[in-house]
Amino acid sequence: MTAQTDAPAGRPLYGCMGLGGTWDGAPYTAADIAHAEAAVEAALAIGITAFDHADIYRRGKSEAVFGELLARAPDLRERIVLQTKCGIRQADGHHPGMYDLRSPHIVRSVEESLTRLRTDVIDVLLLHRPDPLADPQDIAKALTSLHGQGLVRRFGVSNMSAAQVQHLQAHLDLPLVANQLEMSLSSRDWVEAGVLVNTPAAAGNGFPHGTVEYCNAREIQLQAWGALAQGRYTGALDSPAARLVADLAERKRTTPETILLWWLQRHPARIAPVIGTSRPERILACHDAVSREPELTHEEWYDLWVTARGGPLP
Repeated sequence: MTAQTDAPAGRPLYGCMGLGGTWDGAPYTAADIAHAEAAVEAALAIGITAFDHADIYRRGKSEAVFGELLARAPDLRERIVLQTKCGIRQADGHHPGMYDLRSPHIVRSVEESLTRLRTDVIDVLLLHRPDPLADPQDIAKALTSLHGQGLVRRFGVSNMSAAQVQHLQAHLDLPLVANQLEMSLSSRDWVEAGVLVNTPAAAGNGFPHGTVEYCNAREIQLQAWGALAQGRYTGALDSPAARLVADLAERKRTTPETILLWWLQRHPARIAPVIGTSRPERILACHDAVSREPELTHEEWYDLWVTARGGPLP
C-alpha cells in the first residue's frame, strides 16, 4: 500500500510552534490571536495548505489559537491539512517530563487536540518521540481505534529511526505516512550519515544510518523540522555559508530562505520542509520554495554542503 499525505512530496508545511503566546500557563490574548492570524495568512498567501501542530506547543495554546482562527473562518478547514503530534508529557510538579505512547494517553491527547483545534478530525497524527516503554501492539490498538472512529485519517511518527518505524509498522495495518526529523543545512547529520560510513568521523554522527533511505523507499514522507536553521544563514550570523546562500539567492532571483529550503527539497527523498518562523515577512520569503522547483545544480548543492560543514568531504 502506498503511503500518502494530502501534501505533495517536498511541499513545505507551516509549523505552528511559534503561535499561541508564552510557554507558561498564562492564557493567550487577543494580540496572540492576531499574531497567529497574520502568520497563517502569510502561509496561505504563498500556497501552503498543510499546518503542523503538537499538543505540547505553548502548552496547548498553539492549537487553541489556531482553533480560534478556524472558528472565525469555517471554510478554511476544508482547504487545509491539519497535522498534530502527541506523546510528550511535560513536567508537572509531580513527575519529570517524559514520553508516553500508552494507548490511553494517545487517545486522550487526540480528544484534547480536537477540542482545542475546534475540528472533528485530524488529518495526520504523528507520534512525537519514541517511548522506550511503549508496546507497539498497544500503540496500534489506539491508532486503529482512532482511525475507525473517524477521528484521525492518517498516522506517522517524529524523531524515529528506520528500525523504530519498521518495528511499529509490523504491528499496524494502517500505513505510516510521515517521519518528521531535524534536517537543515545546519543540522546535517542526516546527509552526513550516508557518506561517513567506514570513516572515523562516523563515530560522532548520531543520525540513525539508513533512515532516509528506508523512508524514501517506502514513500514515507520525510518532514524537516528546523528547516530554516534558526536564521543562522539568513541574517542572524555572518559566515562563508551565509554569504554563499545570499549569493545564490541573488543569482537565482529568489530569497536566502528559499535557497535553504531548496537545499532540502533538491534531495531525491523530496524532503518537505517545516517552516517554523512566526514572522510574516520570513514566511512570505519562502514563496519560491512552494511555487518553483528547486533550482540548485548538483555542484551548487554540494557547494552549500561543503561550505556549511567547513571542510572537505572524506
